[in-house]
Amino acid sequence: MFSGIVEEAATVVRLAKDQENLHITMKCSFTDELKIDQSIAHNGVCLTVVNIKEDAYTVTAIKETLIKSNLGALQIGDKVNLERSTRLDARMDGHMVQGHVDLTATCTGVTEAEGSWYFTFEYEPQGEEHITVEKGSVSVNGVSLTVVNSQNRSFQVAIIPFTYEVTNFHQITKGTLVNIEFDIIGKYIARILKNQLKK
Repeated sequence: MFSGIVEEAATVVRLAKDQENLHITMKCSFTDELKIDQSIAHNGVCLTVVNIKEDAYTVTAIKETLIKSNLGALQIGDKVNLERSTRLDARMDGHMVQGHVDLTATCTGVTEAEGSWYFTFEYEPQGEEHITVEKGSVSVNGVSLTVVNSQNRSFQVAIIPFTYEVTNFHQITKGTLVNIEFDIIGKYIARILKNQLKK
């Protein structure tokens, strides 16, 4: 379980294909604190540490993950948002994020707003539970954000300077593909209502 509070944007230093899998090696400031088999969210995708060597570590994304996320489009030098799993004895900032990406969305616009930025994203819903609500929560590339201008197939988020610099939002431009995880509570409610209507 994660909270959507990104710790750092790591740099991709190596990509290696292995049949349908992709081994992703990154450098970050807390590599020496990691352990093999540890879960970390990468652009919102929960992946397991499989190798650690000096100041870099490796995770493996399987075919299903590459289909559902933007990890297959990574290039050497790209920044990836990292978050280690939430501690049970810590304050819960952000919102409940599972690290299970629902789909990808495309950035259709970035607007500066005198010190902050509005990012607009469009997506193709794959179920009734793929919705946003005004002032509700959504995870974009693993970042917990508040929805503004919620529409059927699009939404906006407002980004403050700190988030813009610390995460990979400063690399997102029009046409960039991002990972979306919709609010888990909203998904359960949508599924319950769907089942009720079938009766």
